[in-house]
Amino acid sequence: LMFGTAGLPHILMRFFTVPNAKEARKSVFVATLCVGFFFCAVAIMGLTAITIVGTQPQYFEGGVLGSKLLGGNNMPAMHLAHAVGGNMMLGFLSAVAFATILAVVSGLALAGASAISHDLYANVIRKGQATEAEEVRMSKISSLGLGVIAVLLGIVFEKQNVAFMVGLAFGVAASCNFPVLILSMYWKGLTTRGAIWGSVIGLVSAVLIVVFSKAVWVVVLGNEKPLFPYEQPAIFSMPLAFFFAWLGSVTDSSVRATQEKAAFEDQYVRAQTGFGAAGAAAH
Repeated sequence: LMFGTAGLPHILMRFFTVPNAKEARKSVFVATLCVGFFFCAVAIMGLTAITIVGTQPQYFEGGVLGSKLLGGNNMPAMHLAHAVGGNMMLGFLSAVAFATILAVVSGLALAGASAISHDLYANVIRKGQATEAEEVRMSKISSLGLGVIAVLLGIVFEKQNVAFMVGLAFGVAASCNFPVLILSMYWKGLTTRGAIWGSVIGLVSAVLIVVFSKAVWVVVLGNEKPLFPYEQPAIFSMPLAFFFAWLGSVTDSSVRATQEKAAFEDQYVRAQTGFGAAGAAAH
């Protein structure tokens, strides 16, 4: 969770929505503070739910303590709201949960569409030759495509515990984004090829580990035994990402790699002091 937080799109996109470096640091600090508060709130709510909901039989199937929770394992927060504040609190929390889902989905759709249209399509596929109208069109197509994929995955993982899904998102972020982010800030030997190797290997290994784990291979796909014994990928996929980022960089002897390594000192000083970063970059 700690490493995944640093690589979440919610945090990274805040670097591009502020006018200067000072505001970027402030924005990221506020976002990280909110995420940290959320983690603490989840722990407190979990302990409270065990104490209150876990001792009231009306929230269990058949009214028997220790049996399956009504509505599944994703309902403790709702049951806790009803136990503490009745129907009014339950309705309020349901509305808050719905609004939060919309906010998170819109933020992720924005981040994903921006990455595809601007970074991948405009800079990689079209090599900087794409017009603004083409980027806007690709952004709309990307938003629609990401939405369809999200709906399909939501249907497939309908009965999966939401805590696992949250951990999965953090695991993928820790495997794909965090290694490249931290190396680009503190290791002068990182090159573009190393960053690509690390990101791709981290993403692919994290996804494969999850697919082959019990949560997907057995629960979703219906196989008898998982091919991989663990459900959370980051402890294995993140070291792989670091290793391949290092390997791709140290074996890169191109002219571009030499230029990138030589430019590290200026970038490092600017990142630590803010000198030369008074104005926002053009996006």
